[in-house]
Amino acid sequence: MRNAPLALAALALASAAHAQPAPPAAAASAPSPTSLEKVEVQGRRDDPTEMRRNASAAKIVIGRQEIEQYGDSTLGDVIRRLPGVTQDGRPGRGGDLRMRGMGSGYTQILIDGERPPPGFSIEQISPDMVERIELLRAPTAETGTRAIAGTINIILREPLRKRSTELRPALSLERGRLSPQLSLSRDGVFGEGGEGGSFNLSINASENHERTDTTTRTTFVDTGSGAVTLDQLDEDVAIGVRRRINASSRVQWRLGPGEQFTLQPFLMHGQSRGESEGTLAAIAGAPAAPYATRAGASSSSFDIARLNLQLTRRIGPDTRIELRGGAGRFSADAGSTLHQFAADASPVLDVRNDSSIRDRSWSLTGKLLHSLGSGHNLVGGWEMEGAQRREDDATWLDGALQEGATGIDMSARTRRRALYLQDEWDPARDWSAYAGLRVETIRSTSDSGDTPVDNRSSVVSPLAHLVWRFDAPKRDQLRLSLTQSYRAPTLRNLIALPALNTLYPVPGSNVASSPDRAGNPQLEPEQSHGIDLALERYLGNGGIVSVNLFHRRIRDLIRNVTTLEDVPWADEPRWVSRPRNLGRATVEGVEFDAKFRLTELRSGWLPLDLRMNLSLYRSRVESVPGPDNRIDQQPHAVGNLGADYRFRGTPWTVGGSLGLTPGYRTQLTEFQSQELGLRRVLDAYVLWQIDAGTRLRLSLANLVPIDSVSTVSVLQGAQLQTVNTVGRTDLNATLRLEMKL
Repeated sequence: MRNAPLALAALALASAAHAQPAPPAAAASAPSPTSLEKVEVQGRRDDPTEMRRNASAAKIVIGRQEIEQYGDSTLGDVIRRLPGVTQDGRPGRGGDLRMRGMGSGYTQILIDGERPPPGFSIEQISPDMVERIELLRAPTAETGTRAIAGTINIILREPLRKRSTELRPALSLERGRLSPQLSLSRDGVFGEGGEGGSFNLSINASENHERTDTTTRTTFVDTGSGAVTLDQLDEDVAIGVRRRINASSRVQWRLGPGEQFTLQPFLMHGQSRGESEGTLAAIAGAPAAPYATRAGASSSSFDIARLNLQLTRRIGPDTRIELRGGAGRFSADAGSTLHQFAADASPVLDVRNDSSIRDRSWSLTGKLLHSLGSGHNLVGGWEMEGAQRREDDATWLDGALQEGATGIDMSARTRRRALYLQDEWDPARDWSAYAGLRVETIRSTSDSGDTPVDNRSSVVSPLAHLVWRFDAPKRDQLRLSLTQSYRAPTLRNLIALPALNTLYPVPGSNVASSPDRAGNPQLEPEQSHGIDLALERYLGNGGIVSVNLFHRRIRDLIRNVTTLEDVPWADEPRWVSRPRNLGRATVEGVEFDAKFRLTELRSGWLPLDLRMNLSLYRSRVESVPGPDNRIDQQPHAVGNLGADYRFRGTPWTVGGSLGLTPGYRTQLTEFQSQELGLRRVLDAYVLWQIDAGTRLRLSLANLVPIDSVSTVSVLQGAQLQTVNTVGRTDLNATLRLEMKL
């Protein structure tokens, strides 16, 4: 490993940096060699630090205090500050979350320990609806092994055993546009003396007004002569509004000691509309652009409904069973129009698109837990999950239905089954061990289009975790994990129905930098063998310093490849981008994170709370020539530094956070590469504790904005095609009133 010297130094630093001085010999009574000191650990079971320490596999947990620290409007902004997490898209606008810098699909997303239904996104959950967030760096049999990079588990609000109400109105400002938001959370109890059960109801409503500026420059250069054959500048401005309301609830009935029934509904409705305008101009005498100006409009709406049930019953003094079931529906409708005009305002092209998605899903799981005593526990379970999607998509060019990609209703189904068994025990006083086995089968079918899909995959995943608490009576520990995980192809990756590029409409040809997109019914799942080694040092007052090393060996890597194909939807060959299995890849890295108060290092220092993390990554795709033949969208490094300070004797608290992801280049295939620019996000907040139940928080996100820059290059024969995109980002200020009624 190229970073091995740095990794060893980091391990040594984490081990020794905060060591406490030993007491004088005269003041300490040494225990006998055959005895162990009795240690009392002070802490609640739901304390995030204790949850992290007691987990079977390496886990990072943040609770309500850290979730609401910066007053973020989106859950993605909360998670992107966590160790090793990156987010694509512009700051504050959402985007896919990735652990260890690995592209979309490598990170497993769970809601309350279960995979979310189709169509669901983290950005659809308000931070006010979340109890805690867990990052699992290595998979377990129970949480699932579709997690090559790791797992993000989002736990929704849990009922408090008391009556309380929280009301949080907020107002955000970005580029002169105001966006209101309102959150309400209600906890209560029912039954005599509250013994019947408890409930939580969380409601969030928001309206976001946005302006998005994007500049794209496309150049084609002959690599032999250096002649510029195309040079175009595209400038676009889009203005939109998004309205969203969601509600979640958790109702728990107590059935007896250690027994309960839980009902958990989730509802969401969203609408959006937008308008855009742009110009396309030829630069420096290059060939004329196909149009001069354009105007567009779009609208969409979606609905999500989900109901989950859970029953926990004891079937013996040392055995209990958990049953879960859920069903849900997702629907979305969208439409857009685009009008292109020549320089004299005469029409050039009219494009209209209508799409409709209907998803139905269900899940059923069971788990049996048996205690053998002395910290030895057996867990076995089964899972079943099904989803059915129907998607209608139609595109009209100048009033004529575009052939090949539209006029066909897409219908697809997915069925997943899994069995698992895990054994947790303490083989010695300072040791904990875990062994698990998971067998998972997925079948995806579709009879839409010219190529029916019947894709089946089955993966067997053995898992082992070991924890050594080597520094008793302190709480430091060393973790080792040996795992096997996988990444399954999505329905969209499997179904061959194409999405056609309208910049170069059929039936003519297109270029490699503007390909059509289609699926590949023959895809196989990626499989990974992994090893993790972590050192965790727990400080005296809840602080922690940790270093984690990991290595993943992946086979059957999935990546999009653009090739020239004879296609049924055009009269001549067109460039098409399809996912393919490319062979083997390796991913490795070192991850450092720390969270503590300065007074934990030395009494009398400033009581400043610090949070810091730094992750370094290296990867290589064997079938792609180097340099920079990395895993898609994985940076060389990502880091965050945050600090909070409460002024003594005053109601004021201030804090800030800086997140950095250096720019990097990735060689995607032999003929295609991508470069992403520096990503820097600086956030700050000021909190005024007005009284015991009222706080006012000012949050400043993206304080020093920088443009979001990306460049894609494709070599088509002797022609180098380059597309450079620059997106403006802006400061967002939010004022939030937090009241406990």
